[in-house]
Amino acid sequence: MIIVGAGPAGSTAAYHLATAGLDVLVLEKTSFPREKVCGDGLTPRAVKALTTMGMTVDAADGWLVNKGLRIIGGGGRIELAWPDLSSFPGYGTVRTRTDFDEMLAGHAQKAGARLLENVTVTGATVDERTGQVTGVTAREAAGSRAEGSGRASRRPEGEQRAFGARLVIAADGNSSRLSVSMGLHKRSDRPLGVAVRTYYTSPRHNDDYLEAWLDLWDGKQLLPGYGWIFGMGDGTSNVGLGLLNTSEAFGNIDYRALLQRWLAAMPPEWGLTEENRTQPIRGAALPMGFNRTPHYGHGVLLVGDAGGMVNPFNGEGIAYAMESGELAARSIVQALARPTAAGTERVLQGYPVALKESYGGYYTLGRTFVKLIGNPSFMKFATRHGIKRPAVMRMTMKLLGNLTEPRGGDAVDRVINVLSKMSPAA
Repeated sequence: MIIVGAGPAGSTAAYHLATAGLDVLVLEKTSFPREKVCGDGLTPRAVKALTTMGMTVDAADGWLVNKGLRIIGGGGRIELAWPDLSSFPGYGTVRTRTDFDEMLAGHAQKAGARLLENVTVTGATVDERTGQVTGVTAREAAGSRAEGSGRASRRPEGEQRAFGARLVIAADGNSSRLSVSMGLHKRSDRPLGVAVRTYYTSPRHNDDYLEAWLDLWDGKQLLPGYGWIFGMGDGTSNVGLGLLNTSEAFGNIDYRALLQRWLAAMPPEWGLTEENRTQPIRGAALPMGFNRTPHYGHGVLLVGDAGGMVNPFNGEGIAYAMESGELAARSIVQALARPTAAGTERVLQGYPVALKESYGGYYTLGRTFVKLIGNPSFMKFATRHGIKRPAVMRMTMKLLGNLTEPRGGDAVDRVINVLSKMSPAA
């Protein structure tokens, strides 16, 4: 197996495949530790994916556990504890992606996966007779090395190589060079977000709630998105904002300037000022709601951001990257156990079906939601009136966080689950 990309999706898939006894090679274009633009907040969904892999979230190991979400907007403020469910833990956490991704990759290596860093995949190799992908081509940077195989190898910069594999997982993020090389481009009928973030030294670094601000204004217009302040527990806070492309202002906004204008209104004692900024302001795209399909074809499975799996409701990507990585791994393990090529292909064709069953209806709801909040009048009404009603906000939190009991649960769970099942999984 070859996995392109060692982010949360790729490393999770690698872990589960290696645990099942398969030979797994992960190709990563950078080297660890490395930066990744992200809010660094992990919801209970992501924590569940971590614990499924046997990883612990211990404060002694640098994890800052949080109780829930604090929402501010429309003149109101409310703290919502993560829901108490049997399906998900009742807590979230934060961890910088510099640490988090490296830890996940290391965990996959301990399970038996091999990692080759500083290798940029340039495309797929294809059997001209069958049309099936047989591996990838890649260019290695100086100092590229293989780990987890009991040996290390270094090659000169720029050397082009071919790596063969029976199946390939594209886990190479939003741009997904591998997917593009196969003609799989982003879908224009799916929502897209943009996020910018940085870090500040702040006395709020130990906050045990994730904090979201809904009052993002561009002049007199309320924007569809939110700002966040997530304490990191290390003396700094991750501060940023995310916006959706359903606004007429999308693409015409200076996001860094918007961030600075928003922070200028914060209390001075929080320290969210330029002199306390510890990192550059960086931005990234958020590919949402299955914005690249199909998720399987010709021997290649798409996971995480490569398959556009960011939640349209809240911009969360880590949980869905890890869940799709696990789901892809399970499909592959079952597929390769079939005695015939036809049987293997039949199982692999079930991977996109399983994704639609898991997220399809919910993501369709999400696409409707982002269209609604793209209307400034609706956004203003919802912010002003919703935040003052705790019952409404608790339901909203479950909906936006995709945190319900799949069976049973309370009335809110049942309503959300029925709406998701009734929505077409396009």
